[in-house]
Amino acid sequence: MAGEAVNRWHILHAAEVVKRGGVIAYPTEAVYGLGCDPRNGDAVQRLLQLKQRSPSKGMILIAAEFEQIVPFIKPLDKKIKERLDRSWPGPVTWLLPAHPEAPQWITGGHKKIAVRITAHPQANALCETLEGPLVSTSANKSRQQAARNVMQVRRIFTDQLDYILPGRVGALSNPTEIRDAETNKVIRSS
Repeated sequence: MAGEAVNRWHILHAAEVVKRGGVIAYPTEAVYGLGCDPRNGDAVQRLLQLKQRSPSKGMILIAAEFEQIVPFIKPLDKKIKERLDRSWPGPVTWLLPAHPEAPQWITGGHKKIAVRITAHPQANALCETLEGPLVSTSANKSRQQAARNVMQVRRIFTDQLDYILPGRVGALSNPTEIRDAETNKVIRSS
């Protein structure tokens, strides 16, 4: 019981940091992720600088439930929605048609946006507490190995992050699979 209360405090604190425009690290299905509010362009820019990542690559959004990503995507046909429902919540990231008003700092200027309804308990609870999606990109510098625990996150980013949510990554050995929802083609295997 005490562990749950401490964990809840960490989730609430991480959510507050994100709401204030901060950049955090948090556990996901396979690695630690870096995240921020996807609607906050300054926070996303800061995250990209920390990672040394090109904005043209776009960002993944995670959410606790489908309704949280609806503002970022175009309406989906029934066949695609059923395909998503079979894999979510879970470790599959889908490329979906981006809503015309989805921020370019999230889409990277592409016509599709990468989204996942996460099954990781802490990442899901964080999105639930935020009542919205969260940017999710691996906690590493571009082209380097991603962190899998708090100590590795600290080694990579020292004191550059606003908060590190303590926890354990999931059982996946590689980042989540990415698929194109319209073609079902695997873009990145897990």
